[in-house]
Order: sequence, then structure tokens, then C-alpha cells
Amino acid sequence: MTCKEIRDKLENGTYNRLLGEIYGEKEVADQQLRYEALLERHEAAFGGEDVRVFSTSGRTELAGNHTDHNCGLVLAASIQLDTIAAVTPCDKALIEIHSEGYDPFTVDISSLEPVKSEENTAPALFRGIAAAMAKKGYPVKGFQASITSTVLKGSGLSSSAALEVLAGTIINDLYCKGEFTTTELAQIGQYAENVYFNKPCGLMDQVACANGGIVMIDFADPDKPVIDPLSYNFRDKGYTLMVVDTGGNHADLTPEYAAVPEEMKKAAALMGASVCREKSEADFLAAFEDIREKAGDRALLRVIHFFRENERVRAMEEALQSDSIEAYLEQVIASGNSSYKYLQNVFASTHPEEQGISLALALSEGFLNGEGASRVHGGGFAGTIQLYVPNRRVDEYISFIEAYFGDGAATVLRIRQRPTCRMM
Repeated sequence: MTCKEIRDKLENGTYNRLLGEIYGEKEVADQQLRYEALLERHEAAFGGEDVRVFSTSGRTELAGNHTDHNCGLVLAASIQLDTIAAVTPCDKALIEIHSEGYDPFTVDISSLEPVKSEENTAPALFRGIAAAMAKKGYPVKGFQASITSTVLKGSGLSSSAALEVLAGTIINDLYCKGEFTTTELAQIGQYAENVYFNKPCGLMDQVACANGGIVMIDFADPDKPVIDPLSYNFRDKGYTLMVVDTGGNHADLTPEYAAVPEEMKKAAALMGASVCREKSEADFLAAFEDIREKAGDRALLRVIHFFRENERVRAMEEALQSDSIEAYLEQVIASGNSSYKYLQNVFASTHPEEQGISLALALSEGFLNGEGASRVHGGGFAGTIQLYVPNRRVDEYISFIEAYFGDGAATVLRIRQRPTCRMM
């Protein structure tokens, strides 16, 4: 379709049901305007012919904090905040990206080898994803894309994973006959981030962005993660899921993130294993002195967190399946306590003077006073906390917490059921 044809369909309500499903009925009008603005930008930059529109959600981690990289268990969900793109295919070996709020860039995919100077940049992700899909034997070519996102960068909602999965979804639709599954798109995104972007990460972010709804993911075999979908509406049970951005700076935190899997795997190696999942907590405790001496106390604490967090994921899955919201919230609190005490990812050890997450948790616990739950969200060290706030207190809580962390710090989340997809 042309940009004009899609805009006409947006204006006459053709996509209202789809927009309502993803964003909520109250957001349809605003989303119509958002998509129309994207199409106008795309037409101005690249012309209005042969246009397709794609959407990939951000994600929220419900439990399984830093367990995926050691083949653990995770509970996560897609959310209504997403990254969308208007795309035009082209025959040239060039990917041209105009992303709102960023400088335009072009990736020449006539060469698909990693480029050292591109590390830690968006072009590395696009090159890596194109390379992975081309290696599978598909005739990957270029495209022109205009992108905008409501998944805030550094918010703990996986803006980078959403972009990776979006790029894979675009190429899958344009040049791969849609033959890659959501799990394969997630794995391709992880590959690009690990090898081309040069950031160690597990697979949880990408899997959660690629799949719709709540999912329990078992990474015992990372090449074939087992994904169990769950259906649950927290608001119907009296609680609103939300996050608060404490404003921390992620720029120099890669070593902190990298140390978590490195320390767990160092302890595992002392046990003759490659990852913690290959052994049990009892096995590690039996080697207590050796691990303390050779890997350090923090490594052993992080291993303990890994095993107990896996147990919590199963308990939380069971609580949702049995519709026991109070049992579920007890485990949310326990997960947060374990991340704080054992995993130790609520602030960077190199910058102990900056503890926005700790402050937000302290303030929120005082406000909730035994109702709902709060925990560190995502990778940690800086960024966001996650909360379940009683519905009747949401407005009051937002006013309370934004008095400390600024307007717009609190974001209400809505679980999105639709996976990464071509929208129009």
C-alpha cells in the first residue's frame, strides 16, 4: 500500500480494532495520530509507495532476574509500549534508518562481517541481524525505514531488544517469506547483540518482545527454549502493573551487567559445569570454601539467587494458574529482596553514591504500606523499579513518586497479547 492508502484506512477506522487490542480502547485516537505522523515522516524521507508498517513491543520482566544467561527460568510479558516502523523495500544492499530523536544512518550490507567501529551502536544490530538471516540462505536485501518508539531507552523495558526483534520481523516479512518463528527472531536478535553490538546478554528480553502476553520461559536448552503462555489480567484482580524510571545513567554500566553472568559461570566452572543450571544449589554449597576462595563471595551469593529465583518463577506461574494474586505478590516481594541482597544489582558497586533504585523502593514500600508489591526491574544497577499498585491508589501513587523523580517517571503498563508483527 501507499502511505496515503494506509492513512486513509487509519482515518476511516479500518484499524481501530487492532489498535484497541494492542494499546487499549482509550488510546486508539492517539495511536491513529502517532501512526499517521510516522507515515508522513516516511513519505517525506523516502516517498510514499510500497509501504508496510511493523510493531514490536517492549517487555516487562515479572520474575527471573538475571537467570536466563545461566539457562534458568523467566516469567515475562509483552507490553503496550512498542517500537513501530514504516518500511519500503529496495533492491540495493543498503539499510537506511530514520529513527525519531536520532541521527539517520545507513548500513551497507554488501559486507556482513562485524565492524569494530560499529560496536555499541544501532547499525551493528541491523548488520548482525541481516547477517544471521542471510547465513540461513535467504536473499536478504536492503530497505528504508522510519522508526518511532514509546519504549524509553534505558527504562528497563528492553528498547534494544524491541529494536532487534523489529529489524528481524521486517527482514522476515520482506525477504524470508515469514518463515522465521518468534523464537528464532529472538535468537537472531540476541546473536546480533552478543556478536555485533558486543554486549553480553541472555535471551529473555528478545523472547518476551517477540511473543505476546505473559510467558514462562525455560532456557534449559537455549537453542530450544520452552515457552508456556499464561493469561492473566492484574487490573481485574485489583492491581495495576507499573514501572518507575529513577533516571539512572546506563552509559558505563556494561561491566556491571557483564559481571553477573561471568561470576555465575566462573562458579559453575569450578563445579565442572558451563552454567549454574547443570548443577543444584546443594552442589554449590558442598563446594562452599572452594568457590569463596576462587570465585568470591558475591559469585556464590549470585548462584544462590539463581536457584531460588528459579523456584520463585515456578511458584508465581502456579499462583497465576490458580488465580491466587496474594500468593503471586508474596513471590514478587521475595524476588525483589533476593535481587537486592544476593544478586546485588540495585546499584553499581563502582558508584555507590548513586542509588536511585534503592530510594524508589524505600519510598514505594512506605507508600504501599503492605499493599501490592515492588521490586527492581530488568537488568538493574540503574533505571527502573516495578510495582503492583492497588487500582484505587494509582493516581495517588503517581503524584507521590513523581514529586521525587519528576513528571513522567511513572508509567502504567498494559500487557499486550499480540506478538511482533506486520500491522499494515
